[in-house]
Amino acid sequence: MPLFSLIRFGTSTWTYEGWQGQVYRRQYTKSTFARECLGEYCQYLHNDEPLFRTVGNDSTFYRPPTANQLRHYLNQIPEDFHMCFKVWEEITIPSFSRQARYGSKAGQLNPRFLDAKLFNDLVLPPYRDTKFEPHMGPLIFEFQQHRMSTREFCSRLDRFFGQLPQDIGYAVEIRTAGLLGSDYRKILESHGVAHVYNHWSYMPPLLEQHRRLEERFTAPFTVIRLLTPPNMPYEVAKERAAPYNKIVEVLPQMRKETVTLIKQAISENRRAYVLVNNRSEGNAPLTVQALVSSLCDEEER
Repeated sequence: MPLFSLIRFGTSTWTYEGWQGQVYRRQYTKSTFARECLGEYCQYLHNDEPLFRTVGNDSTFYRPPTANQLRHYLNQIPEDFHMCFKVWEEITIPSFSRQARYGSKAGQLNPRFLDAKLFNDLVLPPYRDTKFEPHMGPLIFEFQQHRMSTREFCSRLDRFFGQLPQDIGYAVEIRTAGLLGSDYRKILESHGVAHVYNHWSYMPPLLEQHRRLEERFTAPFTVIRLLTPPNMPYEVAKERAAPYNKIVEVLPQMRKETVTLIKQAISENRRAYVLVNNRSEGNAPLTVQALVSSLCDEEER
């Protein structure tokens, strides 16, 4: 179907035991499930077609992937499948929060924030070494809420992306709503970097984000991540949705605005990556199926 040739649907990650009996029908041991279920994820069908043509990889936010990890993924994914990796937080955190996992760095400024050399020397090489590039969706730079001014943040983004190779797609996800505006949009556009339209607890609705960006996409592709309901903290959303085996609440505005963004993107011949988290409605595969059905209905009108 031509409409769907530019769209890749997937989920934020794939290792949910609550999807057994739905996405996963094979028998896995506890020790092998997370390592071996990606292949079955890629084969999951809806209306006799593979539903997922992409997937997010959140684990790489905490540490860059190793070459062995990437080779293991390559052994499971089909030829026309893209994985959207988050970039290591060491590059995207201006200062470390007071979480125990940061050890002595907790509460300190991060001297490696937006360090292009660190990215080029440590993050990128495993993808190059394993020839993973044909299977890479946009690399996602997730910036948590911070107090940096728009001017400083945009200046540092500009300098950073100006030092990265241009044969890979990049996308920026911000959690600070005040950054949305023409300065931010112009920096992304000048480097062909996408804004991640993130449906997240304390960000404006998807179309309001688009309005603040003058309703213009900033790259040949766009990324939409459906994460949590409005004004709902992460832990509450997590508890509400577990064990992620059913829809707990439909979010009609989220669905409608997602479809609107997708339609504009493909009308401009841009690719769209849509990644759905269980914590948005309770069961990401069912949310993806609902979005596919909405787009099919739109096409038939």
